[in-house]
Amino acid sequence: MNHPVSIFILDVSNSSSAEMGEELTNYLDELVYWITVWTQESGHCKVKHRAGDEIIFAGYGYSTAYIIAFFISRVWRYRDHTPYFGLSFGDSDKELEEIDIEKWIHPLIKQARYANDLLKKEQVRPLFKFELDQFYQNNSPFPYNQFRNEFEVLINSLLRVQMIMLKEQTPIQEQVFTCHLILQQQKAVAKLLEKTAPTISSHYKKGKSEEIIKIFTELVTILDSLQEKSFNQVKANSESLMESIRNHLKINYFKQ
Repeated sequence: MNHPVSIFILDVSNSSSAEMGEELTNYLDELVYWITVWTQESGHCKVKHRAGDEIIFAGYGYSTAYIIAFFISRVWRYRDHTPYFGLSFGDSDKELEEIDIEKWIHPLIKQARYANDLLKKEQVRPLFKFELDQFYQNNSPFPYNQFRNEFEVLINSLLRVQMIMLKEQTPIQEQVFTCHLILQQQKAVAKLLEKTAPTISSHYKKGKSEEIIKIFTELVTILDSLQEKSFNQVKANSESLMESIRNHLKINYFKQ
């Protein structure tokens, strides 16, 4: 029996600086704990901090890895040492409970690793890259794998547009966007940042926040739809995952 899974490999830019090594290591350990809390109601996952500046994650659901990666990228603490994520999604003939994530040999791991390696070579490095070229074939009655190259191009093109808009945000626009992503109410963001609601609305619009979040939600919807059509009895749990992430961040992120 196959299971829908997604994977990311997180790496950190400029992580070799001696003065930041231990601090980044401790922060990545903290993120591993956060991810574990976020996913505890969404089914088993595997997450491991390894190789100093890398986190590898595997979870059930085609959209799970992207959702978690997106939220991490928005609450990331060190702006001079930004994360980047190689991602993949597909099907596993093993349950995640059975595998050792550090020893698991699987095409999805290879794809995520390859995507991560491609990101390292880019001068203007995107936050996210999906690699689907080596998507292995399954016995699904919905054989969308034949269009994997087209899916890869479309997904990564949307992610590049999203990244450009994020990069163009001013610090206050970025802050407003992140707070709104977590709280989902402009009045709550205004109260938190001690600004008027019209001011928050202005920063939200000028920072193209609606367009950024639309790309995020549409990609999640597409990945969920692919999963549900491939696995008729496996409903995506993206909404409950995002609710879990937001509930945790409301308590923990704003303390920083």
